[in-house]
Amino acid sequence: MLKPRIIPCLLVKNKGLVKSVNFKSHKYLGDPINAVRIFNEKQVDELMILDIDATAEKRRPDFKTIEYWASQCRMPLCYGGGITTVEEAKIIFGLGVEKIAISSAAVTNPSLVTQIADKVGSQSVIVVMDVKKNKQGLYEIFTHNGEVATGLSPFEFAIQMQELGVGEIVVNSIDNDGVMKGYDINLIDQVRKSISVPMTVLGGAGSLNDIGELISKYKIIGASAGSLFVFKGVYKAVLINYPNPSEKKALIQKYF
Repeated sequence: MLKPRIIPCLLVKNKGLVKSVNFKSHKYLGDPINAVRIFNEKQVDELMILDIDATAEKRRPDFKTIEYWASQCRMPLCYGGGITTVEEAKIIFGLGVEKIAISSAAVTNPSLVTQIADKVGSQSVIVVMDVKKNKQGLYEIFTHNGEVATGLSPFEFAIQMQELGVGEIVVNSIDNDGVMKGYDINLIDQVRKSISVPMTVLGGAGSLNDIGELISKYKIIGASAGSLFVFKGVYKAVLINYPNPSEKKALIQKYF
């Protein structure tokens, strides 16, 4: 039976693990491989690693580093950052990565979604929509670390991606990123009503209750978080954490 997934998301900048607030003020947290190894021990459902510099710097994915991460990762791994061609995606899959995530490339070249899905299967192709409210108060997709406005509605874009064969949509709230005050339920509601493919949400989780409430409302969904799984306490001490198997089971039983 399909169940909700609880997914840590690691942001990488200059090969270091960082955490941001509203896609800005990046705080260095250490070597991401240490977090990967701890999450192995925590038996996480899957792991997402996003290289947030690759697209902004117009460079290819760092295949050597990705291969190292994949070799150390004992759970399904999703990688995103700098992927612009089918060939790059095939190389990354060959390194042991189960899913690839594209964002800016899906905006500039939507057909890339279909091209990759045709080669490796839709289930392995993820599109990440980085969304925030524009000056008119409307939800809009932004790229390049939230700096470039696209003029695209996330709801219409999600429908287009579904039609092109995407296997999953990740909805990432820039406004809620790192704030730890809960997910943007209004945004999630509108995207969920637009598509039928699997969906993961990111941006705003401040407690396991936030994840529980998300599961309670949407049932089969990916609940992803960054700050929640790398910080601990009101002073945000760096501590890689994740509910142990019994805690996770109890959480899902309570809300699912």
